Amino acid sequence: MKHLIVLLGPTGVGKTDLSIRLAQRFGASIVSADSRQIYQGIEIGTAAPTPEQLAQVPHYFIGTHTLEQPYSAGQYELDALQTLETLFQTNDYAVLTGGSMMYIDAVCNGMDDIPTVSEEIRTHVQNLYQTQGLPVLQEMLKALDPEHYNKVDLCNYRRVMHAVEVCLEMGKPYSSLLTHRKKERPFSIIKIGLNRPRPELYERINQRVEIMIADGLEEEAKRAYPYKHNNSLNTVGFKEWFDFWDGKIESKERVIELIQQNSRHYAKRQLTWFNRDTDITWFHPDDEAGIVSFIGESVRR
Repeated sequence: MKHLIVLLGPTGVGKTDLSIRLAQRFGASIVSADSRQIYQGIEIGTAAPTPEQLAQVPHYFIGTHTLEQPYSAGQYELDALQTLETLFQTNDYAVLTGGSMMYIDAVCNGMDDIPTVSEEIRTHVQNLYQTQGLPVLQEMLKALDPEHYNKVDLCNYRRVMHAVEVCLEMGKPYSSLLTHRKKERPFSIIKIGLNRPRPELYERINQRVEIMIADGLEEEAKRAYPYKHNNSLNTVGFKEWFDFWDGKIESKERVIELIQQNSRHYAKRQLTWFNRDTDITWFHPDDEAGIVSFIGESVRR
């Protein structure tokens, strides 16, 4: 039997270091489930593993795409499963780690087959967003698919746009394409959640942002600025700098405060998502012995 150790948790909790130690212990490779670390040139802002960390254990899906290359959770499902199939030919274990909820779901549960949207419809919806704003698309979604309208994060313009695009492409509600059927996998899945007391987690997040600033996040964001409209850069740590240069934020001090605040909010959303999954067993990141023991017990079942 092959075993996929899934190490998940909110941003800043300490997944990277522990994933390396677990991979070394089990002689495994690490498959990243981070939808931003997959891109080149934004290593500081995405807290990607350092060259020294990457050298300790084989990693996959780190810095494999340019900022211009679109990439989806559906494509990740196909690519990650193919990678795991290769890895399991020579090892009984692999470690999947990250905080991107949809990427983890894609590997563990599978994605629904959503059709490709034509360029004509995509351009039409983008023009609506740029000329009339998000409220118009929200109203369109409410009319086209009230069920999805009541579930989706209406402030996430990309998700609203995508749902409207699919509704227009297929001529039926986006929600009708979502089966929520869990796909069978040819390996066991051991889900380990990492968490810390909220004050401890938030302090780590605040400190990590300060380290990112010291490491050159502003310069990294400036290099990425020409690509600011790409989905790859719709992320905390870059949006705030873009808004500063666009005159929407008054000072660099405020940029840093907002990156810290938005990172904390993102961690809270991650935990809300993960807490719906009853297959996750939670640990403090310092309880490495307990985690290793749990993996052993799961394998013996």
